[in-house]
Amino acid sequence: MGTICGGVCGCRQNWEVPGRASRALLATSIGHVLPHVSRTAKALGLTVTSSPQLVDIADDRGGQRLEALWQRLARELTGAETEAVRVVMDPPTAGPALASRLLTAPSLAVELARRGVTVEVGVLAEAELWSTYQPIVSLADRSVVAHEALLRGVVDGREVGGGDLFFVAEQAGWLHRLDRIGRESAIAGAADWLGSDDLYINIHPNSIYRPQVCLASTERAAHDAEIAASQVVVEIVESHAIVDRGHLVSVLEHYRSLGWRVALDHVAAGWSSLSLLAAVRPEVVKLDKGLVQELPDDGARTVLRTLVELAHQLGAVVVAEGVETEQLAEEVTALGADLGQGWLFGRPVRPEPPVEEPEGRWQPVERVR
Repeated sequence: MGTICGGVCGCRQNWEVPGRASRALLATSIGHVLPHVSRTAKALGLTVTSSPQLVDIADDRGGQRLEALWQRLARELTGAETEAVRVVMDPPTAGPALASRLLTAPSLAVELARRGVTVEVGVLAEAELWSTYQPIVSLADRSVVAHEALLRGVVDGREVGGGDLFFVAEQAGWLHRLDRIGRESAIAGAADWLGSDDLYINIHPNSIYRPQVCLASTERAAHDAEIAASQVVVEIVESHAIVDRGHLVSVLEHYRSLGWRVALDHVAAGWSSLSLLAAVRPEVVKLDKGLVQELPDDGARTVLRTLVELAHQLGAVVVAEGVETEQLAEEVTALGADLGQGWLFGRPVRPEPPVEEPEGRWQPVERVR
């Protein structure tokens, strides 16, 4: 069992990184897959009992041959085939317990990912996690008005970005867990210094099964940190938002019922962006970094002006991302953007640990800006 530290959130999270197993049940309705699994397992010296939709594989060498089987199947089966197979490791013998395990069994694709066969699962299993924060400024006077929390990790002294962390988590079926850690770490890490600024928190809608349940711990974290609901802005990446529109709407309704605001991130040209703007009606629109950095191209300027005008018509505040030079800052300001984010204003940084004043009160070393 691997463990992972939630960093500034002060708790440790367990990842169910599986050890070796001596028996496996594989089930699927895809007719040609299990015969291939059976032949491969027998060729490796495993004991195989099969039926039309179920294969029972036993390893009398303590799991060594099963580990070799996973390596072979990862090479020989397609991604679609591994997604279509369910697998139970070291299944119980009792009927009800076995039925329960079969009903909740992960796909072979997820099992392979958790075993580090198809992704580097150690990135999650061994990482220490924390949040860094990048300032968001008012373009009118360059004052800091908000901070976006970005999840980071360290494995063997090497920093791992949020993109890699979430890729591994999604492949291993742990997206919901990592997303929760990211939300709570963002809140806990900002509690001592945020003041009246807004806090932008990235949330993946597919990690939220039922908002009232899945977001309960995040609500408690914000309450305990004494961060007002009006300061919380949840960011939804456009590409994540278009997967299940109905589910997204129900999640956003719950956010807003808490008094949180919604930001639509990576907004660029195209029908999907315009359609989402109309459907989601976000309180904040974040212009895509790639599009912003095409300025002063006339085409990019035209698209950005249109997006800014539409966002303002919907009553949204506009944030220009990727602002790294004074020229870009002047361009997006002229186009009507309200806020700016980028290296010109500050890179993502980890808050300094607090120091104790003589009176015994704890204060941050320096406010993150």
